[in-house]
Parts: sequence; C-alpha cells; structure tokens
Amino acid sequence: MNIRVFKSSDELGKEASMFCEAVINKAIKENGSARIVLSTGASQFDTLKHLIHANINWSQVEMFHLDEYINLPETHKASFRKYLKERFISHVNLKKVYLVDGEGDYEAKIEELNKELIKKPVDLALIGIGENAHIAFNDPPADFETETPYTIVRLSDTCKNQQVHEGWFDTPDDVPEYAISMSVSQILKSKVILSCVPYKVKAAAIKNTIENEVNPMIPATILKTHPDWHLYLDVDSASLLGETHA
Repeated sequence: MNIRVFKSSDELGKEASMFCEAVINKAIKENGSARIVLSTGASQFDTLKHLIHANINWSQVEMFHLDEYINLPETHKASFRKYLKERFISHVNLKKVYLVDGEGDYEAKIEELNKELIKKPVDLALIGIGENAHIAFNDPPADFETETPYTIVRLSDTCKNQQVHEGWFDTPDDVPEYAISMSVSQILKSKVILSCVPYKVKAAAIKNTIENEVNPMIPATILKTHPDWHLYLDVDSASLLGETHA
C-alpha cells in the first residue's frame, strides 16, 4: 500500500495522470498493448482531466468501464457511459472500449462483457472509494467471494444519498434500485490499482479503510490486500488520518 497526500484535487489528478502514464506505457512496451479500468463520479474529474493529455499511445489501450445503473438512459446526466464519453473517450483514440450498458437485455450484455474481460489481465484499474467505502457499486456488506467479473447489485441508501449530494439525481428515490458492477474479486485481479480519492466528504471513508481490518462492511479495506495498491488523497480526504498514515 502506497499513500500519497496532495495539496489539492487538481494536484492529485496531475500526479495520478503521470502515474497512469508510466504504468500504461510499461504495459504497452512489454506486451504491445494495455488494458485499463476506469471509474467515474465527481472524485475522478481532475484525474481524467489530466489523463487525456498524457503521453500515451491510446490506440494500443483497451478500456473497461467499472459500473453502470440498470435501466438508466445514456442521455441522463448520471449515466456513466455519458460521463466517460464526454470526459475521456471522445478525447483519446482508444483501441477498444467496453462499456457497461444497463439498458435492454443487460444480462446478455453482462455475459459478453464477462467473456471479454477474462481474456487478458487488466494492467491498471482506477478504483474510487465511496462515502460508505464502497468500491465500484459493491456496497456494504460487499461480496468478497463471487468470481463473476460483472454482477448485478442493489444500491444502499447511503450510496443513493451520495449520488444526490454529487448532483447526479434530485432525490434518493430518483436513483435506480440496481446497478451492474465489477465484482470485488475481479477488481483485485488487476495488476495495479490506483484509487484517487479527494474531498472532505470522503475523509471518514478513508479513515475507516486505513484504520480497520479487512471487513465486508468497509469494502475498500480489501484493497489493502492487493500487492500493488496506490491511494492518492488530498489534504481534505486525508484530514482524519493520523500522522503515521498521512
């Protein structure tokens, strides 16, 4: 586990972009291509803002999408497909894009995604941490056991409230009940995991993650078992950590 604390979310995003550039270019050099997983949400704004300008041959990069709501149109402002297309995909020339689509026959789409994802390892996964310490949409108590790459999960009230606080929905009742999420076990199969987690609203989740043993009630604690996990914080999200960690 490697923890770094930055003065601002923008500085965090810039440094995260440089880290991603090094990992992705190493994978391309060694294997001829790279596979990445991207998360969304307000905490990823600055990272993606800088990442699109990184010195990377994106035509050698395949991108997988972490999660998406079920039965939410892509035209909705909370759609993660819309988010990624506007903030990342439209700015870089990716080799291949695998988006999670929760509309129509989404179960068949999950099966296809699962087949593609297990073909080769993911070189770098950008995995955010939610206010309730969820990773992807794996809310507490998270399923640490399932080996299925993408699964259907039910969203907790805390998770729904976070989506409202971030401005994606007007009320918790507007948030879909279910979502498609990359599973915890699949996330952990990534060669390198980078968690970019700025903002004061994430401080309690970060404190709980770092100061507790691995616990499905604090899903992000499982990231501490990964051999190459990097946690990037700003001074606000790190504000509840003791000096030993921060």
